[in-house]
Amino acid sequence: MKKTQVVSVAALAALATGLAAAATKAKAATKDSPLTSRFSRSARVWKLSARNSARFAVSRARGIGSAADRRAELDEQFAIRTAEDVAKELGEMKGVLMKAGQLISFIFEALPDDAQAALATLQADAAPMAPSLAAGVVQSELGSPPERVFLDWTDLPVAAASIGQVHRAVTPDGRDIAVKVQYPGVHHAIESDLDAAEAMYAMFSMMMLKGLDAKGLVDELRARMREELDYGLEARNVTEFAGHFSGHPWVRVPALVPEYSTAKLLSTEWVDGMTFDQFRASASPDTKQRAAEVIWRFAQHAIVRHRAFNGDPHPGNYKFHHDGSVTFLDFGLVKRWSPGEWESLLPTLDALIVQRDPDRLVAAMEASGFLREGHGLASELVFDYVRSPYIPYLTDEFTFTRDWMAETLGTIFDVQGPHQPVIEALNMPPSFVILDRVVWGVSAILGKLEAHGPWRAMLLEYLIDSEPATTMGADEATWLAGARRR
Repeated sequence: MKKTQVVSVAALAALATGLAAAATKAKAATKDSPLTSRFSRSARVWKLSARNSARFAVSRARGIGSAADRRAELDEQFAIRTAEDVAKELGEMKGVLMKAGQLISFIFEALPDDAQAALATLQADAAPMAPSLAAGVVQSELGSPPERVFLDWTDLPVAAASIGQVHRAVTPDGRDIAVKVQYPGVHHAIESDLDAAEAMYAMFSMMMLKGLDAKGLVDELRARMREELDYGLEARNVTEFAGHFSGHPWVRVPALVPEYSTAKLLSTEWVDGMTFDQFRASASPDTKQRAAEVIWRFAQHAIVRHRAFNGDPHPGNYKFHHDGSVTFLDFGLVKRWSPGEWESLLPTLDALIVQRDPDRLVAAMEASGFLREGHGLASELVFDYVRSPYIPYLTDEFTFTRDWMAETLGTIFDVQGPHQPVIEALNMPPSFVILDRVVWGVSAILGKLEAHGPWRAMLLEYLIDSEPATTMGADEATWLAGARRR
């Protein structure tokens, strides 16, 4: 290579390096600029519009309707092609029964690994409905097929679950959004499931929990599930929780996109992130610990401070990020404390966790409906049984593990063991059923992440406003103080 060529290469390299540095500096200086954001979005809109126009021109030249033909071809890959098929599938897999499977698959660590793997498909991989059926819901709700409503629409869903499935789309002004489309016929399937659930609870009551108010529990579940069918209500929940956690240091709630949200459609901003399995496989121990505390604090803050909380704590509803922050996606099943509900439960938690007093615990359980008066049970036996899932909050330091979850569930369901009299006498007040689900669901997540911490002191931050027990607790306290001043 000649000297002049060497100089030229070096000069080009230097120029490229300088341009890259300048571009990086400019990007850092203008990344939040409204003008830059508008320009990027406008360019993207132009490209998508051009692509759609070209696609339409090609389809016209070929004499076919591209969207309909494409969906017809894709429909052949699906077993669920019609509303009748969806209703049948819902009756067999989705709705209430699927939600039960989701919870069972995630918290029952005592199940064999192959059984857990089979049930785990219920967490995020339910069979989707055909593209033409999903498109029909969009047309029914918004007045036009998705290719006319959006610049871009993914016919294949990115996730399918118990009530609906999620499609990725781009709005006419260039925003990436997630559109949840409700399954046709899901209402009837859920009502059928709930009728069956009432019979199952009655049988369960006769076999194990003789004091269980089966009807009260089913009524509570029916009310929550009916609310979950109303995407209009979920839209309000998303807005409410986004407000509750606005500016939070590590909790993320995607913004609602109201103009594309109806009773059967729910649209929010698109959020990139890792699934739970991807996060577990790639994150460092410190990052896993951070995410675990985020999930735990998200639940406590909502339950205690806002008296309204997400009752569906399985990891298919979360997106995990490299800094340990977590985005919470699903707000369909939200429990709101009615006047007096939380106040009736609080003395039980106070006696168990704050006071650690067996006699006070039994008295509080009688007052709140967990035990009938005259049960004749020894306070120490009741305390020993009830404390099982709350052991992390009765010691100064604790590490959640999968083995602990398996052992604890074994204790809770050991109907022939030493706690048999307690199990037979216990009732579960309807107001507690969703909270109980959160306790088990969050504990299962912490167990899979092997989360360690001063959980008792952390819980006391919420129950009695004690001083922050961790760095994240201090960060939240600072944020909360600022939020209250605004």
